[in-house]
Amino acid sequence: MADHVGDASKIVYMPGDFVENVKVSEKTSKAILGPGLKQDGDTVMVTKPGLLRHKEPNIYWIDCHSRRYVPVRGESVIGIVCAKAGDVFRVDIGGSEQASLSYLSFESATKRNRPDVKVGDIVYAKLLVANKDMEPELVCIDSTGRSSGMGVIGRNGGFLYKCSLNLIRKILSTNCPLLSRLGKQIPFETTVGMNGLIYVRARTTVQTITIINAIAASEYMDNDQIISMCKKLADTFTMVQ
Repeated sequence: MADHVGDASKIVYMPGDFVENVKVSEKTSKAILGPGLKQDGDTVMVTKPGLLRHKEPNIYWIDCHSRRYVPVRGESVIGIVCAKAGDVFRVDIGGSEQASLSYLSFESATKRNRPDVKVGDIVYAKLLVANKDMEPELVCIDSTGRSSGMGVIGRNGGFLYKCSLNLIRKILSTNCPLLSRLGKQIPFETTVGMNGLIYVRARTTVQTITIINAIAASEYMDNDQIISMCKKLADTFTMVQ
C-alpha cells in the first residue's frame, strides 16, 4: 500500500488487538485487508504493531516501522541474484526465503534467447506468487509480456540503499513532495522496491550520495520540512556550480 489516504488513526495497535471500526463478513468481504491485518471470523485482528491506515473506499492496513519484508502478490521489489539453479535464478528480496525467477520471465526470452543475468546482478521485478505455503516467485514482465522498466538494473553505476518499509511507503505516497522536488534540482533516476530497497543514480557520485542522504533524512520529516530541506540542497548546488 503506497498511499496514506484519509484520516490516520493515532492509536497504536498491538498484535492480537481487534479493530472495531473495520467490518468483514465470511461470505462477503466489506474491507480489503493489507499488511498487518487478518480476518478472524467476522472481525479483523492485528498481526503487526503500528498505526491503522485507510485508503478509500475500503482498504485498510497497519503502518509499522519494519525492515523485514513479507512478500505481497503484485508488489514491485528490488532483489539481488544470489545463485542460478538450472533454468531458475534465486533472488534475495529481503524476505524469510529467497524468491525464484525463471529465465523465461523476461521480455523476448526463449530457450535460445536467454537473458543476460549474472549472479550479483540487481533486478527489478514483480511478485507473481506470494503465499505463506509457497516460495515467492518473480517475473520481469507485465501482463502483456513487456518489461515495463523491469529487469536487470544498476550495471551503469549508482547506489543501492536499504531503508525501512515505512520510508518506502512514505516517499511513494502521492502527497510526499520529496522525489519531485529533488528531481527539479538534481537530475537523477531512481527505482523503488516495496521491500525496502532504493536504487539511485545521478550524474556524479556526490549527487548520488546527496539524494540518498536526503531520502534517509526525510523519514521523520513532515512535508514542510522536506520542502525546506530540498530548497537548502538546491541553494547549495547552485553555489557550488
